[in-house]
Amino acid sequence: MSDLIWTRGVEWLAAAAPDPKECKREWDSGDGVALLAAGRFWDVLTVPDQLGLFTLDLLWRPSLPIPGPTLVDTAAHRVGFFLPPDPDSRWIGAGLRHAGKGSWVAVPPPYRSARFLEWLIPPDGTGALHAPATLELALRQANGTLSVLEPLCGQ
Repeated sequence: MSDLIWTRGVEWLAAAAPDPKECKREWDSGDGVALLAAGRFWDVLTVPDQLGLFTLDLLWRPSLPIPGPTLVDTAAHRVGFFLPPDPDSRWIGAGLRHAGKGSWVAVPPPYRSARFLEWLIPPDGTGALHAPATLELALRQANGTLSVLEPLCGQ
């Protein structure tokens, strides 16, 4: 990624912090993780990592827009998809967790990983996010495929 995209990504992401300057300092000189408020610029839907990685793979189709920011937490074994804020959204399913208004999300800077957090698709600063309907369809397809594969792999 170019320096301009990194800079725009940093500014866009840090805007969700109570103090964007402190957030950027924490990324650069602290432990590299900042707690950012969900629900203003974006919400985050986290799913178990196997489902999330398979879903992200399905979203990389030439017929679909480039997927939005996506974060993986290797310690918690979860993948987080950044979505437009929607206080009325109801994501229902085993292992799905929705972080909206009133929730805080730990994130590294867009330009590097920190602790167990790593961007699979970093924010580019344009405000592009995952389209909820597209993400839901990919999650359903991935979940259906995984439910078929799981018994076969367990034999």
